[in-house]
Amino acid sequence: MPPPPLLRAGRAWARLGGPQRRRSSTFDVVVVGGGIVGLASARELILRHPSLTFSVLEKEKELACHQSGHNSGVIHSGIYYTPGSLKAKLCVQGAALCYEYCDRKGIPYKQCGKLIVAVEQEEIPRLKALYERGLLNNVRDLKLISAKEIQAKEPFCRGVMALDSPYTGIVNYRQVALSYAEDFKEVGGTVLTDFEVTDMEMAKESPSESEDGMKYPVVVRNSQGEEIRCQHIVTCAGLFSDRLSEISGCSREPRIVPFRGDYLVLKPEKCYMVKGNIYPVPDPRFPFLGVHFTPRMDGSVWLGPNAVLAFKREGYKLYDFSARDFIDAVVYSGLWKLVFRNVSYGMSEMYRACFLSAQVKQLQKFIPEVTISDILRGPAGVRAQALDRDGNLVDDFVFDGGAGDIGSRVLHVRNAPSPAATSSLAIAKMIAAEVERRFGL
Repeated sequence: MPPPPLLRAGRAWARLGGPQRRRSSTFDVVVVGGGIVGLASARELILRHPSLTFSVLEKEKELACHQSGHNSGVIHSGIYYTPGSLKAKLCVQGAALCYEYCDRKGIPYKQCGKLIVAVEQEEIPRLKALYERGLLNNVRDLKLISAKEIQAKEPFCRGVMALDSPYTGIVNYRQVALSYAEDFKEVGGTVLTDFEVTDMEMAKESPSESEDGMKYPVVVRNSQGEEIRCQHIVTCAGLFSDRLSEISGCSREPRIVPFRGDYLVLKPEKCYMVKGNIYPVPDPRFPFLGVHFTPRMDGSVWLGPNAVLAFKREGYKLYDFSARDFIDAVVYSGLWKLVFRNVSYGMSEMYRACFLSAQVKQLQKFIPEVTISDILRGPAGVRAQALDRDGNLVDDFVFDGGAGDIGSRVLHVRNAPSPAATSSLAIAKMIAAEVERRFGL
């Protein structure tokens, strides 16, 4: 009879974390990726199937270090997305679930709202279309407001009309992700950090000390040569989702191309100028949203971000460079097709990344009082942008399985597009349902 989940979890920690004799660790389902989507999915799965054993594998020493810990922290309400689309439904559901979860767990958040501000008359038709879209998506409490009403909400903001979304909020998503991890561990889940998955394959024989025979036929190895066995694998690997898919025999498409977003921050004595989120009206000619004002839970205000090609998948500094990551991106035909369609936009983004005055000029369209002496360079994030070979941004969820014998035992979450953090609990329900369907749990 196999050992109980908590004992098996203890064996896993002992083997991977200390000098004890090497043991084979076995789990029913392994989730690769300790970001907010992976942790939410692992939590949802173990709550649905408490009799099974689950593990989360994370390559870093801590959880939620990358996209989950380098983001704007906005709880989006679901305005932007095509009515009836999965993104729209998951965002609206996910926002409600996020607020409910934070209330239940005592995680602080602020429902500070968001204004999407038209600064030119020509933007008003697009703003009104966005309002109609939000209504179709069942976004709560939306309304169009006048220039005078804008100033009543944001005294320093200037615009001709705005879309007011009071349901939008802010939260520390890393804190939320770590809370998911605690939930997961409290019901018997095992989290293994510093475990970078480099190989997954079907076992050729039963492990010597196992009483379970070939019940756990999938072998997962890390960069130190350590291994665990499992029945099924779910990957939620964000910036490395294409490479993990390739390991199991999948096509690497859609390819992940990393885009770095650099933020500026208002000096502390100038943060009074911004009360809630202030966003531009999206321009459909351009692939990314544009600069905006984002208050943070710590009282700071972030400005931006821009969007430039990152030379390293986890490169948060201007000069961070990985030869493999760089070559991976620049030899991909899909990137060049995207670049050629957006040459002027790309050059403008690069220019603003180098010159603060250009970034400030964009910000002054919304708050004219902001000057270059009011800002500092701030943090950066890297977006895992899925891109197809035709240069199209993949804007929906992509699931994939491996090839050969392992194919029926692996589910790759190839793309969990923004706003994945807002939608994480709703996404987790969808992933859990897909896991149940594919693996027959």
